[in-house]
Amino acid sequence: MRQWLSQEATMHRLPDQQALLSSHVATSVSGDGVKRTAQELSIEEQSEGVQDFYQNVAERLQTRGKVPPEKMEKVMDQIEKYVMTRLYKYVFCPETTDDEKKDLAVQKRIRALHWVTPQMLCVPVNEEIPEVSDMVVKAITDIIEMDSKRVPRDKLACITKCSKHIFNAIKITKNEPASADDFLPTLIYIVLKGNPPRLQSNIQYITRFCNPSRLMTGEDGYYFTNLCCAVAFIEKLDAQSLNLSQEDFDRYMSGQTSPKKQESEPWAPDACLGVKQMYKNLDLLSQLNERQERLMSQAKKLEKDLIDWTDGIAKEVQDIVEKYPLDLKPPSQPLAAIDSENVENDKLPPPLQPQVYAG
Repeated sequence: MRQWLSQEATMHRLPDQQALLSSHVATSVSGDGVKRTAQELSIEEQSEGVQDFYQNVAERLQTRGKVPPEKMEKVMDQIEKYVMTRLYKYVFCPETTDDEKKDLAVQKRIRALHWVTPQMLCVPVNEEIPEVSDMVVKAITDIIEMDSKRVPRDKLACITKCSKHIFNAIKITKNEPASADDFLPTLIYIVLKGNPPRLQSNIQYITRFCNPSRLMTGEDGYYFTNLCCAVAFIEKLDAQSLNLSQEDFDRYMSGQTSPKKQESEPWAPDACLGVKQMYKNLDLLSQLNERQERLMSQAKKLEKDLIDWTDGIAKEVQDIVEKYPLDLKPPSQPLAAIDSENVENDKLPPPLQPQVYAG
């Protein structure tokens, strides 16, 4: 694989920067070459080199390799995985960029907007429905998991899974397929609720080093574009965006007060997922306790019924005995013992008289 990558760079006579990057990617097992390349080139130059490399490899596969179109995507995915797994620690959130600064700014902004409720964003999701609540939790988990992936394609897959959970949550709530107008506000709500780590760094990393054909077409590109729009909306969110007065918006942002809790909202708007889950568990325990109390009450009632039934039967038997007493009279003549000598044997007919035989 290493030799093949180096040959690709040579055969296509790539620009010096791309040739340098490609040759060092080919020897990236040691890591020394990649580190040196990252220091010599700016992040824009590295991004351009990787994108040109993708394009040249794709052209090579189409013209000389004659790879069928249906297999082209899989081959390019493997090439991207090979290249970016080794480049990741050098090109993700590098020190030469302000990606980390943007991450902190977005994270701080999202924390300041903890009070934003689904009603303010017109989110068509009812979290009181257990299935919807599960979908929301899964969507948040997926968007947070994006930061743990190294390959741009895998990060996009997390965004896609998150988006599909959002569509399912909307569909369950509305009992009809979700529209794009429903999806974007819900995605904004998920980002605000999850506050994904290093959000800007992940977006920039995908933009710089993902296979361009994946970003420009397909559902991955569509969902990624919506995520970028959601982040841009959060960064510019103001009172008008939420249909609030500037005074209320400023008070909420400063923490002086919080929006009033809606009657239909079971949890406080600023409650975190852990707190919400804790209250749900307490509610389940309360329901379980009520069921146990009902079960114990029914068991005690059954025990009392059995005791009452036993006492009732005993009383009925006693009443019958008292009402119809059994009068047992003693025998008029004593019963003869079977083994005793009967002096009246001589009165029996001859066949029945006992015979005594001398031994």
